[in-house]
Amino acid sequence: MDWILDRRTECWSVLTTLTIRDYIALVRDTHANQGGISGQRDVLKTTTAKRIRQRMVSDIRAGALLPPVVIGAVVAGKAFAALPKKTAKTVKEFLPADPNALSIIDGMQRTGAMLEASEADSSVLDHVIRVEFWLAQSVRAMIYRMLVLNTGQVPWSLGRQLSVVYAPLLKEVQQNVPSLDKVFTPNSPGRRRAAAQYSSDVLVELYLAFSLRKTNTEAKEALSEEFSRLDFVENVSEKSFQQHFYEALGIMTKLDVEFSEYDSGGTNRLSKGRHIFDSQPARIGFMAAIAQYALGRPGLDRAVKERDARMAQVIKDGNKFITKLKAMKNKELEKFLALDVLAEVLQKRVGQVGRYERAVFFDAFKVLIEESFNLTDMEPCWRAS
Repeated sequence: MDWILDRRTECWSVLTTLTIRDYIALVRDTHANQGGISGQRDVLKTTTAKRIRQRMVSDIRAGALLPPVVIGAVVAGKAFAALPKKTAKTVKEFLPADPNALSIIDGMQRTGAMLEASEADSSVLDHVIRVEFWLAQSVRAMIYRMLVLNTGQVPWSLGRQLSVVYAPLLKEVQQNVPSLDKVFTPNSPGRRRAAAQYSSDVLVELYLAFSLRKTNTEAKEALSEEFSRLDFVENVSEKSFQQHFYEALGIMTKLDVEFSEYDSGGTNRLSKGRHIFDSQPARIGFMAAIAQYALGRPGLDRAVKERDARMAQVIKDGNKFITKLKAMKNKELEKFLALDVLAEVLQKRVGQVGRYERAVFFDAFKVLIEESFNLTDMEPCWRAS
């Protein structure tokens, strides 16, 4: 096995060979899970793509050697320091036991072709392939590695690329944001019935919104997407970025819990405090507002020390605000939240409702942050647009 340390990201690159049998046994669950993720690239279905895929399957059966598949794995804490760099004889000695900790960061289509070839001809299972493992201490380093790896190739959207490290990211989110109640995934579906409960797709989109520092996370224009990709790489390259995201998400979930204490008993769209963060535009608006305040506007990045200081101030002010909300009774919360004003603002008839609502909530939470969370009620926020 060939071990090389990437000093930029503090990741180990391990290049080795495996039989297709051992490789498939290692990544079968990972391949199936990633194939089911919203945004992940399916097996291509155009006539040309089918012919290319069949050619790949035929080549594998004929014994062709494909470029190395790249597998990412998060190996945290003491386990990373104790990696058996000189003594490892098999990949199981350095990989996490949980298959959900692995991500195919380059080679989904090749893996699919290997599966197809082995089903048509079992002798393929004995063929040997090259596999590169990227062992990272955090999902941040693995995302950075993946984005750099894919630079200059046929472009995937940022959402697609992020979906590749989906399981490790969600695991790290849950470990670092204790105020989260539940996370619904394709394998563990459910509906939000209380505060601090979100689907995995929601959390991935919030991660994008926080990194890009804007509410429109689905940039369609090629130029806009390229600038977004650069911004994303710049942010993820900073060690403190990931922690800032967890801290912002933590404040949001705590606010969600406190807002949810208000219940008018009605059935209208905004009859309960929980209904504020039932809305994805509100969640995106909050995360983007914190990101712009702490990290800077897109294209105008703040220095690391200033980012850290601003984020620390947001956490301090936000926690004071949450303590203040905890002391309020139902009637006090009703007056403070001013949901009647918000309902009136959101009733405005516009062409693109989602875009309008994201802008409303972004401006609203921008006011809340700029005022150091020190307001007598939320009306100035809802009327900020």
